[in-house]
Amino acid sequence: MTGSIYAARPWLALLGEAQRAPVHPAPTLVHAFRESAARTPDRAALAYFDGRLGYRETDALSDAVAGHLAAKGLEPGDRVALMLQNSPQFVLALLGAWKAGAVVVPLNPMYKSAEVGHVLKDAGVTAVICADRIWEAFLRETAAGAPSVRIVLTTSELDLQTRNDERVLAFERLPVPRDTEDLVAVARRGGGAPEGRVPGADDVALISYTSGTSGTPKGAMNAHRNIMVNAERQRTGHPVPEGSAYFALAPLFHITGVVCQLAACLANAGTLVLAHRFHPGVVLDAFAEHRPAYTVGPSTAFMALAAHPGATPGHFASFRIISSGGAPVPPALIEKFRAEFGPYLHNGYGLTECTAPCAAVPPEREAPVDPASGTLSVGVPGPDTVVRILDENGAEVPFGTHGEIAVRGPQVVTGYWGLPEATAAAFPDGELRTGDIGFMDEAGWLYVVDRKKDMINASGFKVWPREVEDVLYTHPAVREAAVVGVPDPYRGETVRACVSLRPGATVAPEELTAYCAERLAAYKYPREVEILAELPKTASGKILRRELRSPR
Repeated sequence: MTGSIYAARPWLALLGEAQRAPVHPAPTLVHAFRESAARTPDRAALAYFDGRLGYRETDALSDAVAGHLAAKGLEPGDRVALMLQNSPQFVLALLGAWKAGAVVVPLNPMYKSAEVGHVLKDAGVTAVICADRIWEAFLRETAAGAPSVRIVLTTSELDLQTRNDERVLAFERLPVPRDTEDLVAVARRGGGAPEGRVPGADDVALISYTSGTSGTPKGAMNAHRNIMVNAERQRTGHPVPEGSAYFALAPLFHITGVVCQLAACLANAGTLVLAHRFHPGVVLDAFAEHRPAYTVGPSTAFMALAAHPGATPGHFASFRIISSGGAPVPPALIEKFRAEFGPYLHNGYGLTECTAPCAAVPPEREAPVDPASGTLSVGVPGPDTVVRILDENGAEVPFGTHGEIAVRGPQVVTGYWGLPEATAAAFPDGELRTGDIGFMDEAGWLYVVDRKKDMINASGFKVWPREVEDVLYTHPAVREAAVVGVPDPYRGETVRACVSLRPGATVAPEELTAYCAERLAAYKYPREVEILAELPKTASGKILRRELRSPR
């Protein structure tokens, strides 16, 4: 980095002492969790409605899961897919898989069969741990098409609590599927974890699937070191006392949920409060009951909480800090939220490939707004992290000039699972080229203003247009399809599809929306469908997506 205009990192002056200090995390979360369990064995590690699991009990239950997986033939380095909502079972499965030496592959429970099938085969998944409802609905058939899958554990997410809040738990308890074993029963049978299986800091902890420039989902290889560096920065860089409650607002199957909530909380001997999935009323009730000190989520979640008729400043009075990331945060939301409820929302920026945050607004600071564009800064890079802004040739641009954001630091992954060419393109010399467009001011504040890629960011979830287009092209009436992201006041962006039809074909926009909704996760299908006689194209016949983004 010699000669780099960014190497001096003038923004270190913006960081507090705790954030400037070197980070020396435990090698893995298993090590950090066991240290917490030794210090506070009887403290609640997990709270799930009216259910509680202490540190000692959580350690023993996850040991039993690890022992069971090993007894079933799981080998170190094998992949274990988890398809669960925010429940204690997710944590037991995650810790158990790691204690058995496995690599965890988190799956979004909103995925449909084709999406899951690709991941199971691409990662060569050996074991699946999922909700019983998902297994019975489609995953049994999907897993049958992935020859590597040979171990299956299912669970009812009604277990480990008895409150059964119908706002998020409105489903029935099923018999244990005939071809699986019950995760909670396995955990309660007891038994030790296999000896010598806990991975090292440089071993892969997660294969987190994200979409790339080809449109095909790619598995970012998050090492245990990547996770613990960012978890330790969360723990030491935020004014949250040891033993505090952390509310899991972000889903645990997302890198932000794993790192900034689960890992930071357990390393801090805190209590992780879980509520299955997001519902504003349920979340506010949990705030009132558990008095959490920290949470992180997308701006859309805070919009929904602020709009709930029962929300009061008292619901947020316990928080020491609230972070927002995963989707752009409008400056107006921050001011509205502070005026009505008290807390300031601390913005941040990260990607799956840098294991959640690489820049954030320090706890004692407020993000500036760029006067020219009205863009809110996403913060400043953390210790040992260099963020550069590059032109199309990879050369640094001056402060204030737009270019591609590049990140180098201990949280950046080594590459994509099984994709050496994609890895070489995205991580030249180990530096992540994000594909996002932004700039940095001379004080070191980073601003994200656009994306180089056509990726759509809907409520913090990433949507690749081609994936939606491929589904549209399977409809018999569709001749051409183009999908773009358009601004949405709630989701940040929403998905718009523009299609032309085959000669003589007729179809209503609502039919195409429903068709996609049956085949794609809820955040991916188009909320807007426009039928055009012809789609705009270049002279070479390439569809011009940029002309489809403007309202008509």
